[in-house]
Order: sequence, then C-alpha cells, then structure tokens
Amino acid sequence: MELSAEARAFLDRHAVGHLATADAAGTPHVVPLCYARVGDRLYFVADDKPKRRGPRALKRLANIGANPRVALVVDDYDADWSRLAYLLVHLDAAVVEDADEYAAALAALRQRYPPYRTMPLAPDTHPMVRMTPRRWNLWRSSTTPGGRRAVGAGGGRRGR
Repeated sequence: MELSAEARAFLDRHAVGHLATADAAGTPHVVPLCYARVGDRLYFVADDKPKRRGPRALKRLANIGANPRVALVVDDYDADWSRLAYLLVHLDAAVVEDADEYAAALAALRQRYPPYRTMPLAPDTHPMVRMTPRRWNLWRSSTTPGGRRAVGAGGGRRGR
C-alpha cells in the first residue's frame, strides 16, 4: 500500500506516534513510539531507553510475534479544535532480518533522533521492526491551505 505525499509529509513532521499492538487473545497494548520512514515503510528499534527488562522482552515485540497487525496514530492536538488532525495507519509488522535493511533503517532513525547516534544498537541485541502499510486515513478538522478538506485514505474508508 502506498502512502500519499501528504501522509508521508505528516509522518515526517512528527517525532512521536502511538503504536497499538494486540496479543494473540486480542488484548490491546498502546505505547508512544519513535519511528523513521523509509519510502512507505516505517521502522522502530527496541532501543536502550530505560525498561524493566531488556529491549528483546518488550510487550510490543511479543505482541507482534503473536499478531503482526498493528496500528500507528500520529496526531496534532490543539486547544483550537479547528487545528486538529491525525493520521491512522494500519500496518503489518515484522522483525527485520536483513542486515542491509537493518542498517538503512538504523541510519534513518539516527538521522531523525540524535540520542540514537551515540546509542550502541545492533541486530543481535536491539531488534528492528519494519511496518508496512495496509491502509491509512488522514483527517483534518479544517481546510488545507489549498482550500480543500484534507481527508485521504488508502485502501480503506475515507475520513472519520
């Protein structure tokens, strides 16, 4: 599934999204997430930010192993509700196994997030996850500078 130029730009303008995963029983789990976009794919790495257990023991990774369908919400919130916007992307997630893909995704993450530049991240200790869009929905509460209401969808229903 291809993202629109507007959806790509929305992702690139934001530093954090919220990732929703579910375990095999369907129990949801939502966490804030740093991500990088490479083409139409999104990536995150299980990094060294403080965690109760190591990066490989993250609930989001266990959930993806059991149920690879995930969702990412990136949003604009403002007290002026005419400025509200969000992008909801439904994706298929998988741990990256290819060394070249891992390196390219890590380079994109390091370019986007300066703390990653000094963090020792490697495939054997810090899994990288690729998320490939299945469908997406971009919604805005007001009109865009071009004068049209910015609601787009790829592979799914239009604005909600």
